[in-house]
Amino acid sequence: MGNLLKIENIEYSLENLDNSVQKWKSSSDGKYLLRYPTVYIINDKKRGNGFEVYVGETGDIKNRTKQHLNVDTKIKRFWEDFSESNSASMYVIGHELFNKSLTLDIENRLMQYLLSVDNISRVHNSRTNQQNEYFTSDKLDEIFTDIWKSLNKKDKSLFPIESSIKDSAIFKASPFHKLTQEQINAKEEILNKIKESVISDRESQLVIVEGEAGSGKTVLMSTLLYEIGKYHLDLDKKLDIHLLVNHNEHVSIYNQIVTKLGISTKSNNIVSKPTRFINNHSPDNKVDVVIVDEAHLLLTQGKQSYQGKHHLDDLLERAKVVVIVFDLKQVLTTEQIWEEDKLNGFFDTAKINNNLITLKNQMRINSDETTVQWIRNLIDYQTVNNIPHDNKGYEIKVFDTPNELEQSIRRKAQTTDSGISRMVATFDWQYKTKPPEDGDYWRVRVGNWSMPWNYQLKVSKNQSKLPWVEQSQSIDEIGSTFTIQGLDLNFAGVVIGPSVKYRDGKIIFDKQSSANKKATRQRTLNDGTKKYFSEMLLKNELNVLLTRGVNGLYIYAVDDQLREALKKASKGEKNE
Repeated sequence: MGNLLKIENIEYSLENLDNSVQKWKSSSDGKYLLRYPTVYIINDKKRGNGFEVYVGETGDIKNRTKQHLNVDTKIKRFWEDFSESNSASMYVIGHELFNKSLTLDIENRLMQYLLSVDNISRVHNSRTNQQNEYFTSDKLDEIFTDIWKSLNKKDKSLFPIESSIKDSAIFKASPFHKLTQEQINAKEEILNKIKESVISDRESQLVIVEGEAGSGKTVLMSTLLYEIGKYHLDLDKKLDIHLLVNHNEHVSIYNQIVTKLGISTKSNNIVSKPTRFINNHSPDNKVDVVIVDEAHLLLTQGKQSYQGKHHLDDLLERAKVVVIVFDLKQVLTTEQIWEEDKLNGFFDTAKINNNLITLKNQMRINSDETTVQWIRNLIDYQTVNNIPHDNKGYEIKVFDTPNELEQSIRRKAQTTDSGISRMVATFDWQYKTKPPEDGDYWRVRVGNWSMPWNYQLKVSKNQSKLPWVEQSQSIDEIGSTFTIQGLDLNFAGVVIGPSVKYRDGKIIFDKQSSANKKATRQRTLNDGTKKYFSEMLLKNELNVLLTRGVNGLYIYAVDDQLREALKKASKGEKNE
């Protein structure tokens, strides 16, 4: 970019530090390491466990490193391990535009990136300090990309290419994202409420964060988990905090984050599904804080594996403070249905205690507001309007055949600079965990075209712990709400199955054409009556699928009339 960037990699020891300082003093650009603020990365490759890293920033690299080697080794074990290792090294990063605020932001983003690297097992760090606007804040992205590219040239295993980092689900859920002002306000409000409750020893406090798909809920929860789990609200006691999510993919993602950050251990695993937490904790010994991501997936009735009646009631009995993120439009099964009086009771309690927080900003879909509104009108009001031109380049495209859709998504998937592109579909074709008797796969079929449902093709051993979307074989499968909910894609290729039809100028939902028994069966209500919720649940399924694409939404509709309406809308021929 024309500005001077200087990166040195030295062996991590006092002797090498002194030698390097002398060398930098005599070089023309050494001042950027000695007299300017710097960012540094101490790293050590552990046998069989990948790298451990520490990221820091300082105005005096010489004295800060000596402090780590002489003083910090007596306080924390990992500093002693770094100092005694023969393989530890330190990258020192200087730049002519560095100031205190910029180095703090660079430090934060390095932690965000390194947390997402597969072969880094532990990221040590001090407290994060997100900066607002400052003199060189508009240069942050450009300078950081230059730094990462330079680091990648020095060590590709420790610093993989930037696009592979940004594709990872851990990156997207990282607690080191720069928060929006709306998220910052929500975070501070929640932390203050938790602190008040812990200090005053109040119990069964409920904080509700509501927001639609893509409003930044997961990053907010991840940040809360990190700040409470790491720093315990600066209280004298260590807080007992747990994060729960009723979704296997998300449990895996959060587990990797808390393990790499040292917040969770095998003996004290703080991430789990709600039923497991409830079964392992007694109301007589309440934990301090429970955070529930995707709380719309909580069970609201018992089942074989869960003997209670309502997850949230049981959680409130077992925690002093429960923080939930909730989107009614993402409830997907009858066992997750919230009866109106029960739901209103929770929301009324939160409102009375001033514990209801709403996130309004749309952060996933990178488009004009008119495009977001087109998607919302299709889902919420079941209308197909003309597809608007998008000045930001968000692409909504309607296809004549599922094969054309698949080929377009495959082409998008070959370039991952902007993220992963995958196929997904409504649950209108049969799928079971047990393979079909003919030895083939459970498939999504339209005429002569078909693709296997998710979780069926062989997964390579080194990718088995990754979310489905990040596994390389997933390009040859078609995903569902079970694999994609809460995650995002660059381009989402959505096959809208026969349960979604277009009749008399309106989208309708046909439960007879759905294979999703958990959405189409009756729900037994508290008063003993039975009721269908299939229209709401099938609409919510469509909502989840149509709101995954960050840069584009590609659609094929099985229903002839819906496909024709969408084709007209793409040409601007709909009479609105």
